[in-house]
Amino acid sequence: MDEDGYIRITGRTKDVVIRGGENIPVVEVENLLYRYPGIIDVALVGCPDERLGERVCAYVTLDENSTDLTLDDVKTYLIQEKLSKSYLPEYLEVIEAMPRTASGKIQKFKLREQAKEVRLEPAKRG
Repeated sequence: MDEDGYIRITGRTKDVVIRGGENIPVVEVENLLYRYPGIIDVALVGCPDERLGERVCAYVTLDENSTDLTLDDVKTYLIQEKLSKSYLPEYLEVIEAMPRTASGKIQKFKLREQAKEVRLEPAKRG
């Protein structure tokens, strides 16, 4: 609980991003992105946002044959897969490797911390 009396859910139970009061189902989006050619790993986390609470950030790792992936590529693919536009990621970070536990699980809390430190610019709306 923070100083204002709000409770924030963190850790493994935090598999939704809450953007402007809407719950974004992270697993649904991740499962679609795992099918995208060239993507090896995916993790969606919430990036802090003053106005909406959180925005959706997709962290991905690519195979050695994939050198370029843009947020527009990801959005186009997800729309073609019939994902609701309100669930689309607003940021994309391509990283070399996901932070993992000793048992191999992605450590999303580390990605959330990274998202806080990096001032990401939201994609321009078209």
